[in-house]
Amino acid sequence: MNVTDKKHALRMFTNGVYILTSRSDDGFGAATVTWVSQASFTPPLLTVAVRPTNSVFRCLAKSSVAALHVLSHEQTEMAKKFFTPTAVQDGTINGEPFSEGTTLAPILSNAPAYLECAVRQIVDQGSDHAVVILEVLEAVCRERVKPLTMADTPWEYGG
Repeated sequence: MNVTDKKHALRMFTNGVYILTSRSDDGFGAATVTWVSQASFTPPLLTVAVRPTNSVFRCLAKSSVAALHVLSHEQTEMAKKFFTPTAVQDGTINGEPFSEGTTLAPILSNAPAYLECAVRQIVDQGSDHAVVILEVLEAVCRERVKPLTMADTPWEYGG
C-alpha cells in the first residue's frame, strides 16, 4: 500500500469536530473528537472513536455515561481547548462553563447542541482508538448552526 496515498485518501473523509465529556467517581474527562457517526435510528446509536489513554475514555468506561457536544463552525478555539488534559476549576472544564446533565455528564454551556448518552459497548482491540457505541438518551438543540468540520480548521487528523 502506498502510505502517502492512504493518508491523503483518509484525510478526505468528512469529519465533524465535537467535544465528548464524561464523569465518574474519580473525576471528569473531556476531549475533542472527530471520528463520530450515527449508527442506528432505533434505538438512536452513535459510534465514537476515543483514545483509551484519554481521561474521557476512563470516565465513560467507569460511569457508562457521556455527552457529545456539537460545535458551530465558528467555535474552533473552543474545540482547541479540549486538546489538552482535562482541568476542572471554578465551574469550568478546560475554561468552558458547564453544568450537570440528566445523566450527570458535564454539559458545556456554550455548545449549540448536545446529546446525553449511555455507553452500550466498547470495542477495544488494542489499537490507538477504541470504538464506543453510545445510545442517545437526551438531545438538546439550543441553536441550529452550521457545524464545525475538520475542513473548517487548520488541523488534520487521520491517515
